[in-house]
Amino acid sequence: MFPCSGSESSPCLTLRGILFYGCRITSHRNDLHVLCIILRHISLESSSSCLASLETSGLKVAAVDGNLSVVHQNNVQFDSELPEFRTQGGVHIHADRLTVTSPTLMWVKALDLLLDKMKGAGFDFSRVRGVSGSGQQHGSVFWRTGAAHTLTQLQPDRSLHQQLQACFSAADSPVWMDSSSAPQCRALQAAAGGAARLAQLTGSRAYERFTGNQIAKLFQTRPDQYHNTERISLVSSFAASLFLGDYAAIDYSDGSGMNLLDIRTRNWSEICLEATAPQLERLLGAPQPSSAILGPISSYFVSRYGFSEDCKVVAFTGDNPASLAGMRLQEGDVAVSLGTSDTVFVWIQQPQPALEGHIFCNPVDYQAYMALLCFKNGSLTRERIRNECAGGSWEVFSAALRDTPPGNHGNIGFYFDTMEITPTAVGVHRFDRDNNKVSSAVDSQVEIKALVEGQFLSKRLHAERLGFTIIPGTRVLATGGASSNKDILQVLSDVFNAPVYTIDVSNSACLGSAYRALHGLVAESGVSFSDVVKNAPEPQLAVTPTPGFAVWVEMNKSVIEKDLLLIQP
Repeated sequence: MFPCSGSESSPCLTLRGILFYGCRITSHRNDLHVLCIILRHISLESSSSCLASLETSGLKVAAVDGNLSVVHQNNVQFDSELPEFRTQGGVHIHADRLTVTSPTLMWVKALDLLLDKMKGAGFDFSRVRGVSGSGQQHGSVFWRTGAAHTLTQLQPDRSLHQQLQACFSAADSPVWMDSSSAPQCRALQAAAGGAARLAQLTGSRAYERFTGNQIAKLFQTRPDQYHNTERISLVSSFAASLFLGDYAAIDYSDGSGMNLLDIRTRNWSEICLEATAPQLERLLGAPQPSSAILGPISSYFVSRYGFSEDCKVVAFTGDNPASLAGMRLQEGDVAVSLGTSDTVFVWIQQPQPALEGHIFCNPVDYQAYMALLCFKNGSLTRERIRNECAGGSWEVFSAALRDTPPGNHGNIGFYFDTMEITPTAVGVHRFDRDNNKVSSAVDSQVEIKALVEGQFLSKRLHAERLGFTIIPGTRVLATGGASSNKDILQVLSDVFNAPVYTIDVSNSACLGSAYRALHGLVAESGVSFSDVVKNAPEPQLAVTPTPGFAVWVEMNKSVIEKDLLLIQP
């Protein structure tokens, strides 16, 4: 985001005085970032950044300067400002309660409206040097036969939505909330040789929301629409296509969330393509590196909004990969988001795909990978134990964590108020110091410590199953509501035997898109992503691990692993 330092001959010199712009679409929790534009300015002192949020519930844009001070803001709310699409939270939940879609044209019209608002506010698009961004993972867009001609011949005196309204063979795009493709998931796993084999191949077992299974469903249930399709985009590559004025490639990282990409060869898996739908390789196009420059911006945006003809379109990616870039994770790092659901991001070198969790190609390092784990029982479970054991007081809850030693005298618990994702289990499972399963804890303090240690031990062990390794220099980056509780973070630090830093990720995917766009402009000259972002604000050190506890964790990992296996149905 910030200009690189260096001598006058530094390859980073071209990054001085650049303005960044980004936006995202989200559906409830999920971010669909559709653009991040890098803008050129006159000098380092006046350089600026512009980050925008195009959420499934609305489109937001915020322009910020080189110190990340906001200098421009704007937004579009789908439900209220585009009522003709009749969405709730930006989506349509169908009668079966399993099918969830968004009107594709609504996203296009929202982009029209956003750019027109910015133009009306005097936003200077002529400073744009590059365009990149991110979209919600797994969502898909089906372009009608002949749509490419329309894209390449856009007329600047007409809006995008007017010209593209007949360009989609499927008017509604499946989104990440959709869970209607269970039969297709079973078929794909059978064709690949089982769930474990599919995970080894594509980074994940079959999931209903993953794009390949949604494509298979469309082919099987609406074959006429499938056969009238000339290109299938992810939401990220769809947004890039609008700016490119042509079909944009799917990038390796977002393509990893489709159950179609071989994550090691970074090519489409023939086994998965054949099991999904005919002619699919042609409809998807060849995947590209996440840092690839796809080409110059469409002349439509040059004429209509005043973009520079020199503006480049850098490959767009998914919101989760963009968040990894925004948090600037490095090898050995782990990011833990502590919210209603807890999420773990991990940078890994040697992936070990499993039935739980996801492996994606790394968006900022071609030779690396990232892992993603979701845990459904997060803050609501912590709040329940706080209410039952601490009288509803976080102060009492925190005191119990401080007053109980690391290791909790050998007592541990796993608390799943609702069916957990990682692992697949439900109920409360407590074990005493002799590893006997017990029905209740010794006292309230032991219960509180057992909950928090158990949550973090589960996160570490599942991350290690996917290939995560703690190395010298490993950092834990904590985000989310519970990251403000220093005593919870102390347990996190003890379990991972690493210092914990706090980081503001309210705009992590937008920020990651800005970082990636900046990197994309110089990647071919050999400049690394870490060099591009080295002057960005650093996370704040919160706590360091308690000496000696790492030995207890290592001694008891096999026992804890056994307990986690025992509690699964």
